[in-house]
Amino acid sequence: MTLNINLEKNKVFYYCLVLVIASYLFNQYYAYIGVLPIDSFLIFNSGYDLLNGVIPFKDVWTIKGPFLDLVQAIFFKIFGVSWFSYSSHASIFNSIFALSTFLTLRKFNLELRFCFLYSILASLLMYPTYGTPFSDHHVSILSLLSVYCLILAIKTDENIYWFFIPILLFCAFFSKQVPAGYFLILIIFTSLIYFLFNFRFEKIIYGIAGCILILTIFFLLVFQNKISLNSILEQYFLFPLSLGDTRTEWLFPLEFKRVVLRYKLNYIALAIPAYILIRNCTKNFKDIWKNESLIILSLIGTLFIFIFHQLMTINGLFIFFCIPIFCGFSHIFAKKYFKKNKYLINFLVILSLVSTLHYQNKYISKRDTLFLRDVNLNKAINSSVLDEKLKNLKWITKHYSENPKEEISNLIEAMRLIKNDKRKKMLVTDYQFISVVLSIKDYAASRFWWGHHGYPDTKNKYFPVWKKFLIKKLKENQIEVIYTIKPLLGEKDILINILSDNCYSKSKLNEIVNIQVLKSCNDFNRY
Repeated sequence: MTLNINLEKNKVFYYCLVLVIASYLFNQYYAYIGVLPIDSFLIFNSGYDLLNGVIPFKDVWTIKGPFLDLVQAIFFKIFGVSWFSYSSHASIFNSIFALSTFLTLRKFNLELRFCFLYSILASLLMYPTYGTPFSDHHVSILSLLSVYCLILAIKTDENIYWFFIPILLFCAFFSKQVPAGYFLILIIFTSLIYFLFNFRFEKIIYGIAGCILILTIFFLLVFQNKISLNSILEQYFLFPLSLGDTRTEWLFPLEFKRVVLRYKLNYIALAIPAYILIRNCTKNFKDIWKNESLIILSLIGTLFIFIFHQLMTINGLFIFFCIPIFCGFSHIFAKKYFKKNKYLINFLVILSLVSTLHYQNKYISKRDTLFLRDVNLNKAINSSVLDEKLKNLKWITKHYSENPKEEISNLIEAMRLIKNDKRKKMLVTDYQFISVVLSIKDYAASRFWWGHHGYPDTKNKYFPVWKKFLIKKLKENQIEVIYTIKPLLGEKDILINILSDNCYSKSKLNEIVNIQVLKSCNDFNRY
């Protein structure tokens, strides 16, 4: 008996080891292929800035991602500032996601080989869509881990899972507000039903302990870095809420084709647990309060949250990573409820394999989320020509897809101009690696430059708050010139409607570089 237990532990260890290494390497491979400047360099720059004392909310307008900034700063501190340590951040999270999925499925007594299969396929579809740290992927992973903890808390009756739920949700929320906020609602709703029929005070104590710990760490960081709570409230809560109406517009119309057919494989993957829930509840509605039903409801809620989040996001399609996960849970319930389950299980395995191959080929290998689907990736060039910090990154963007050498040449010239200018300067660009490569502060007032989405435009009621913030940063940092390096997807001129025309002069230095020289004027005296 002891020998069998040891053999089982060894098998689990080797499966986990291979899973962690493989999911890490999968993502590392794709992290080095292609660039979408506004997304690819966002955390690269903000992690570097945080490492050098630039504080979110206080020094830079922050609408999402401070948790990613903090983690990236830690990676840069440990491994040095390089594309390797940058991509490793995402790759390690991909490994955490794969390992957590494996261990969760294992807790439901699924055979090891199937736990491995569904987990490795999910990891192939999770982070490699971008490859580099990205808020949508971090929030998805952390939110899923909180759901895993919830269903394991319900299934195993172990208290420790309640402790981790608030910590994971908090980190998810400070990666991106949605869908973390939706998962918070789902978990609170499910937990209330669970405690209504399974009330045990020690479980609640564990949850409260998790809340106290993460909130204590949060407020220590806030007060230690002298961050205004009002700034956090305005930038991370109130302004994003004011964008709710425009995001909701993307959700509609709720057409069958958009909501169902487009995500049909996700629905099919979770069909067996959904069928079991409906069947049991039609026989006896009280079954919906049973623990197993709450687990299924959590999975169904997860499916709908991801679908509706995908409909409301401007980023590329990425939620197909859920298909192998849902197939894994369908496999578990098929074994439990259907005696002749061989064909069902074979179908689920085939669905996972085929969907992974399909989406991997259609979106990931073609770098679709980087807008490189129709681009010849073989034209990419090694980014080490820009700097050794970007070593081995295969540079090609949608902007110069036919001639990446021209883009590199333009950027080298832009960096030369910026380096030779000894005045205090702010950089406005999607190429946020520039300040990192030059080892200077870019004094950017926003984490990314995209009016309306990143900071308020003139139509937003919080525009006066942003205007005051930007002018204050120009004054505090004694900025003399602003360099704008194009192409800039979401902005044309950050000073329009901020400063009067007599407060600055504007000129074009070359094809991609504009410069604005600030002058003394009354606009600065008002703030």
